Amino acid sequence: MTIRRMDNVLIVVDDLDAVISFFVELGMELEGRGPLEWRGAERVIGLDDVRQDIAMLRIPDGHGRIELAKFHRPRAVRGEPEDAPANTLGLRRVMFAVDDIDDVVARLRAHGAELVGEIVRYEDVYRLCYVRGPRASSSDWPRSSADGPPARPPGPPAWCGRPPGPRPPA
Repeated sequence: MTIRRMDNVLIVVDDLDAVISFFVELGMELEGRGPLEWRGAERVIGLDDVRQDIAMLRIPDGHGRIELAKFHRPRAVRGEPEDAPANTLGLRRVMFAVDDIDDVVARLRAHGAELVGEIVRYEDVYRLCYVRGPRASSSDWPRSSADGPPARPPGPPAWCGRPPGPRPPA
């Protein structure tokens, strides 16, 4: 038995609208949004008396999704400090490919994104930076982007872009 695909990553948030706007500005497409009314979900996640709204966003090519969840009941729990450092245990980032890192960072700043450090060139392959998204999440949820080969640097969320010119072979 093998894995067929990675279907989605769940991010629990406090402000669903703000986080949807953030990812739509990045270029993701809102696939659907609404209350999750399936009682089987309670059995899957191991919580009782759940009331939540969810949104599913997809990468334009359709091969990756992010699910957002806003818990009304029970309330979301903060599992780590806000602005947790890169060496905090757990999921630290999600990477996406972008065409123009400078444009993406500028547009996302209007949605509450902040550079963690600075935009840096990785060899002559692509440019990379870490960005934190809007303060609308229940934890330091991962946000990132890569253009060109995915980077594997340690640390918090990353936005990566590649230098101008032809794309490297896939």
